[in-house]
Amino acid sequence: MSKIGQKPILIPSDVTIDLEELKAKKETLVKIKGKNGQMEIIIPHILKVGKNNNSLVITRRNETKKAKSFHGLFRSLIANAVIGVEKLWCKELEIVGTGYTVKPQGEDLVLKLGYSHLITFKKVAGIKFTIKKTNRITIEGVNKQLVGEVAYQIRSLRKPDPYKGKGIRYLGEVIKLKPGKKVKAGPTG
Repeated sequence: MSKIGQKPILIPSDVTIDLEELKAKKETLVKIKGKNGQMEIIIPHILKVGKNNNSLVITRRNETKKAKSFHGLFRSLIANAVIGVEKLWCKELEIVGTGYTVKPQGEDLVLKLGYSHLITFKKVAGIKFTIKKTNRITIEGVNKQLVGEVAYQIRSLRKPDPYKGKGIRYLGEVIKLKPGKKVKAGPTG
């Protein structure tokens, strides 16, 4: 029994949800609109979506393994979309290293990460970049999955070095540094 799937999704007053039946595949299209944007999620036919006054309830049509696994998944996807259109999802990255910087260029990011060239990260649709100082990037968007994916792509341009800690890391991420070469104290004589 899915504990997460059974929880109703509370709908805030400034968010509207429309349900539309797709005839071709017997699926349900859930349209979620809020002050920050809108999202659409297609619910498979093995799940049923019901709307009460200010909540949304997802139930299973049958008790197959696939239906049970989709129950919690799609409830979480819809709940994340409701939160995203109400208040944006946000990830912060920190650039650590001497001379490592980030600058905006139009809607793109230009990163200086210790390579012989500058790296340009193109704007992604539905994502907003904000730069604080020259070493912090804030990534905001309605779609939680897309925000996390873009943050990972930027982080992978220069992952934190395990010896000095230089590179791009999530804000608050702790890097356990490895000890470098140690000089062995040999016998004197």
